[in-house]
Parts: sequence; structure tokens; C-alpha cells
Amino acid sequence: MAHSFISIKKLAEKPYSNVLGYPNATNRQIKSRINELEKLKIKSVCFTGPTKIGNLEILGKGYVGVVVLVKRGNKEVALKIRRIDSQRKNMKNESVLLKLVNSVNVGPKIIDVSKNFLVMEYLEGEKFSGWIEMLKGTGSVKQLKFTIKSALEDCYRLDQIGFDHGELSNISKHVIVGKTKVSLIDFESSSTKRKPSNVTSITQAFFIGSGIAKQSQKIYKNSSKEKIIDALKSYKLEKTRENFENLLKILKL
Repeated sequence: MAHSFISIKKLAEKPYSNVLGYPNATNRQIKSRINELEKLKIKSVCFTGPTKIGNLEILGKGYVGVVVLVKRGNKEVALKIRRIDSQRKNMKNESVLLKLVNSVNVGPKIIDVSKNFLVMEYLEGEKFSGWIEMLKGTGSVKQLKFTIKSALEDCYRLDQIGFDHGELSNISKHVIVGKTKVSLIDFESSSTKRKPSNVTSITQAFFIGSGIAKQSQKIYKNSSKEKIIDALKSYKLEKTRENFENLLKILKL
């Protein structure tokens, strides 16, 4: 679907300024942020996505920032805008974390960063919770297995570099399913200082705890919870490839 874009100059006006300076910014802050966007070569913005601020659609909203679709040159990219009320003073730390996950081929690719903005690859697709609801008919078992396995492989790579995503027990918002690629997103709560539990958290979310686990079970019948928990315990003790492969086998992936 073709997106319609407006010039970033328009962000000085209501209601658009409500997004650029969410939740409330002075005219001076808005002006300064538009200058910052120009330095990042951001030309225009498109209000589209599953979340809303007022009547404007956006790609996502968290406690650090809001995400919108923008154009940099002729390329559509995602822009994370630091919230005015965020406790983070800038986007540097998140950009460092994103570079780290990119080094093992996880997450949207980072493109640029400034004090208030993070520019990254735009991953077109559905959030997992919306995607699984639409999953029906022939091939749905195969599609679900491919999607879960892709997300688990990403989590395994993060575990191997001692990186904890931090929010994977709620996968509905943190896994994007595109036409050809499945990706973990939103690393604002991530850390390299905590013990990583990516594989454990996401497996529990997919198969044990949540409403999503019930939906997964309807599409394909899995091993008993006890077997899954045992395999997770072994993996938790030693995060080896062998223990990970054993978990995949138990999960029928």
C-alpha cells in the first residue's frame, strides 16, 4: 500500500506537533526538533500504524519514545522520537544496544542517531498478536512454526552475546511478522548487565503462560508443559546449541 507523506515542516503545527513533542512540548522544543530532523536528512513523515496519538496513527509508543514512518531521501525508514517526559536524556544508549543486536543479525538495522531521534530500518509487517489472529487455513501450522522458530533463533543469538531484551514475556508487541522476515523489535528496556533470559521468556510466552499460548495450541498441538519446562531448565543451566536444539525438538520445531 502506498503511503502518503507530509513535509516535516508541518510538524510545527497541531495536531502533528503533539507527536513530535509527545506528550507536551514548547514551541521552542518543537522548532529545535525540526532542525534536528533536517540534520538527520529526514524529509517527510507519514501517519500510519496500529497505535494512535489523538487521531493520528503511529507505528508504536513506549515509555521512552514514539515511533513513526518517515522518509530519508527516497527511502522509508522508522523514526523513534524521544518523549519529552522520558527519563532518558538522549537516544545514545538505545542506539548502542541496537548496534550490538545488529552485530548478530537481530532487530531493525540502525541507520542514524541524534539526541532525540533514532533512525532505523522500517520493518513492514504485523505485530505477532494481530498476525496470529489472522492465521487461518492451509499452511497455517507451517507458517506459525516458521515464525516461532525464527524468533527463537534470534533469542538464542542474543543469549549467546549476554544480551537481555527484557520484555519478551509480552511478545504481542515485540515480534513483527513480515512477508519474508520475522524480527524482534523495541530494545528500550534491554541490558547487557542482566542475566539473559530471551529464549526462556519467549518460549513461556509462546507456549505456557499467555493468551497467545492458547492460540498457538489451537493451531498446532504441542508437547506437555512439563516436557517444555524440563527442556527450558536444561537450557537455562547450560545455554548450549545442543540444549537449544533439544528445546526446538520438544517444541516440534
